[in-house]
Amino acid sequence: MNLFSFLYLCSQYLNHSDSTQEQSCGREKECTKKKVEKMMRKGLLLFLLSILLMPLYAQYGSLTDKAQVSLLTVAPSEDEVYTIYGHSAIRIQDPTQKLDIVFNYGIFDFSKPHFIYHFTKGETDYQLGINRFNDFIIEYELRGSKVTEQILNLDSIEKNNLWKALMINALPKNRVYRYNFFFDNCATRPEIMIERCTGNRIHYRNPYSPESFRKVINECSHHKPWLTFGCDLVLGAPTDRNMTAHEKNFLPSFLEKAFAEAIVTGHNGTEKKLVASAHTLIQGVANDTPVKIELLTPLFCCWALFIFVVLLTLWEAFRKTYWSIIDCLLFSVAGLSGCIIFFLCFISTHPCVWPNWQIVWLHPLHLMAVLLFAIKKYRNAAYYYHFINFAVLLLMLIGWHFIPQHLNTAFIPLVMSLCLRSGYGIYRKIWNIE
Repeated sequence: MNLFSFLYLCSQYLNHSDSTQEQSCGREKECTKKKVEKMMRKGLLLFLLSILLMPLYAQYGSLTDKAQVSLLTVAPSEDEVYTIYGHSAIRIQDPTQKLDIVFNYGIFDFSKPHFIYHFTKGETDYQLGINRFNDFIIEYELRGSKVTEQILNLDSIEKNNLWKALMINALPKNRVYRYNFFFDNCATRPEIMIERCTGNRIHYRNPYSPESFRKVINECSHHKPWLTFGCDLVLGAPTDRNMTAHEKNFLPSFLEKAFAEAIVTGHNGTEKKLVASAHTLIQGVANDTPVKIELLTPLFCCWALFIFVVLLTLWEAFRKTYWSIIDCLLFSVAGLSGCIIFFLCFISTHPCVWPNWQIVWLHPLHLMAVLLFAIKKYRNAAYYYHFINFAVLLLMLIGWHFIPQHLNTAFIPLVMSLCLRSGYGIYRKIWNIE
C-alpha cells in the first residue's frame, strides 16, 4: 500500500466513523463516551493526514518535464441515477517519479445522517478524493463504462501550478465543498482548477447552440421517464433559461467537447490547443439490449388516474351522492407533494427551484382543505375552496402554453383531476348533493 492509498483509506474512515458511531451508542453515558472517542480519533486522523501530506508534497515538490496532466471523462451509464450524467476527474502522471494518481471531486457519503434532507435542502457536501489511477479505472472497467482521456498541452509551469493547487485542495480543511448540481460539481471543479493554472487564458471555441439546463438533463434521462417527471416537478423556471457557453460545461460530456476545441493563449500572444492528444482508455460495453417500451410511464399512469377519477365522479353524479374519501385521498397526495415544492421553493438553497409554477396546483393548502372535505359542518367552507381552486386550475389549463416554465405533459391530467373534483364540488353545492 502506498501513501496515496493510505490517505484515501483514512479519508474514507473519517466519513464512515460518523455514521457507525451514531448507530453504536445506546445509553446516554455510553453515547457521550463514544462521541469523545470519535472526536479524539477524528482529530488524530486529521492531524496525521496533514502531517502526511507535507512529506508527500516534499517528496513530489514539483513535477518533472515528463509529467502529463489529463482530463478523464466517464461516459454516462444506466446503473444508478447519479451515473447517468457522467463523471470527470484530473489525472496526474509522472513516470520519472512513478506517480500516477487521480484527483476526483465526486466523492460523497450516503451514510451521513439525514443525507436526503440535506440533499433536498441544497446542503450536500462533496469532497476531493485522491486515488491511484489503477484503482480509479477498475471501477469503471467493472461497470462497463467508456472512459476517455484528453492529455492537456500545458507547459511545466502550468502543470506545477495545477499540481500545487490540487495538493492544497486535498488538505483535510480544504477538500470538502458544498455541491451544486449545475454550478459546482465534479466537472466544474476540474475545469476551474485547469483554467486557473493557465492564468484563465483558456478560450473555448466549440460551436454554441442555445439550450436550457432542463433540455440537456432531460436528454440524459430520456430512458428514465420517472426521473424526468421528478426533475420537471421540482426544478423551477430558472432551469429553462439558456445556458451560456461556459455554463454548459457542468456536464462532463460537454466539458470534454469544450476542451477538444479550446485554445490557450500564451503571455506572448501565441496560441496552442489545450488538448495535445485524446484516446479511449476503456471502450465500454456496448448495450445491445433494445430499449424496452415502458407502458407504466408517467403520462400513461396520470391519464389512467384521470380516467378513473372521471368514472368515479360520473358515478357519484348519477347516484346523486358524494364520496368524500375520493377528495381526501386526491387532495392529500397533492398537499403532501405541495409541501415538498414549498420546501424547495422557500427553504432550500438550490438555485434553480424558485420560482416554480407547480406551486399553483401543488401546495400545502390542499392538506387544510382535506379537513373541510372530511368534516360535514365545514362543507360550506369546502364549497368556497372548491370554487377558488376550480377557477385557478381552469385558468392554468387555459394558459398552459403561456406559462414561462416547461411543464411536463404528464401534469395535465393531474391538474385536470383536481379541477374536475373541485368542479364537482361546485355542482354538488348548486344541486344540494351531500
